[in-house]
Amino acid sequence: MPIIIPANSASSGGFEVANSLMLNNPGDAATLSRSNSSGTSTQKGTISVWVKSGDEPSGNNQTTLASWSNANNHGALLWNGSNKIDAFDYQSGYASQLQTNAVLTDVAAWYHIVYSWDTTLGTADDRQKIYINGVEQTYSTRTNYSQNAATSWNANSYSVRVGSLNSSSYFRGYMAEVVFIDGTQYAASDFGEFEEDSKIWQPIDVSGLTFGTNGAYLDFEDSANLGNDANGGTDFSETNLAATDQGTDTCTNNFIILNPLNAYFTNSTFSDGNTTFASGSSYSGTTAGILLDTAKWYWEVKVISKTGDGDNYSIGIQGQEATGTNQYVGGQLFGYQIYGGNGQIYNNNSGATYAAAYTAGDIIGVALDLTNNKLYYSKNGDWSNGSGAWSSSTFDAAVGAKAITAPATVTLGGYYPSQTFWSGSSGTFSMNFGSPYFAISSGNSDGNGYGNFEYPVPTGFLSLNTKNLGSDGG
Repeated sequence: MPIIIPANSASSGGFEVANSLMLNNPGDAATLSRSNSSGTSTQKGTISVWVKSGDEPSGNNQTTLASWSNANNHGALLWNGSNKIDAFDYQSGYASQLQTNAVLTDVAAWYHIVYSWDTTLGTADDRQKIYINGVEQTYSTRTNYSQNAATSWNANSYSVRVGSLNSSSYFRGYMAEVVFIDGTQYAASDFGEFEEDSKIWQPIDVSGLTFGTNGAYLDFEDSANLGNDANGGTDFSETNLAATDQGTDTCTNNFIILNPLNAYFTNSTFSDGNTTFASGSSYSGTTAGILLDTAKWYWEVKVISKTGDGDNYSIGIQGQEATGTNQYVGGQLFGYQIYGGNGQIYNNNSGATYAAAYTAGDIIGVALDLTNNKLYYSKNGDWSNGSGAWSSSTFDAAVGAKAITAPATVTLGGYYPSQTFWSGSSGTFSMNFGSPYFAISSGNSDGNGYGNFEYPVPTGFLSLNTKNLGSDGG
């Protein structure tokens, strides 16, 4: 069975979420916004959102949803700099605030967050609640609303913002199934349920809920209009968003991403929902947040840029964290990397003829066969013949195979997808494990119908997501 960093993701069956919104670096200032009208209630409401953060542990506040008038009057639901969920309403002072005891640090996980309020209730602690993955939370900070207080959440002419507070605290990562309810305090069970067998928290259809005048439902299924309100209300305006910000990495099929905690050296930076890896200077590398030990897998890597001598960058797999003097992956006993400058495969600090060079703009396909312990590479759809060239657009398991050590004998019992910049080289890779950030002109899925790739996926090889990992691959 493949091993995956724990991630809350629904099993097969039930309600399926097709798309997510990918929000990039804070510097992109990406957000959705809409102005409130006079709504159903300023005293009752609910926010529900599925999130996968690409910025923890970070020290940065990340806003999921906010209601903004000015610096003295606004409400926000944040993933805060301490990796806790923080909901507050600031009206020249805190009219309310809840901050969870729970700390969320899993860079691979989807979390479901619900914040609901009803200031008319007699019991102060019932007036606002936070749920994470279906469970009502306990709090390190609590300031309750006064009974019958008017909130900032549905105030007339306030700007409802998804992914930012105002011009700060931008969210970095993925969002799905964003729901704002005007006039009803719902519980988490109105948005999700525990799957009967796995007991994993999963989404349910929300179309039957009462949304109220200013209610909204963002499902991100229209890449040409990511601010579309699927509930039929006024659409949200998009700022610094494009069609490529629509993802297929969702809370019902969680795609693998890079793991910043697995970066070696300190020169690595991550963006685009942890699908893009950049080296600011020489000597840097990282792996995906997954350890593979069986089955057949396919992914693509686009070389966005390269600088320096331009030769010492590589793509491949590693079976242990880089240690010792040869810290690039090809310098390891259980590391296999194809180098950009010469197309050679390096393993245990030794290069061998395999294909030809690749460069900026090229897309490298990686096919990892852990059933037969073989590794294959393609460039822009042409597969290596194993003898120094990219020769055929048709995958052939008998051609271009690089034998690798069986996962059972590798130090950690499997391989990580990995990439490295070595001496004199730096640049940027964009990873496509099936939910790409870079534009795809053709569109190819695996044999199970999952993933979006530029080039055809070899028969029997699958994209890296929880649906496929649960099936044990091809």
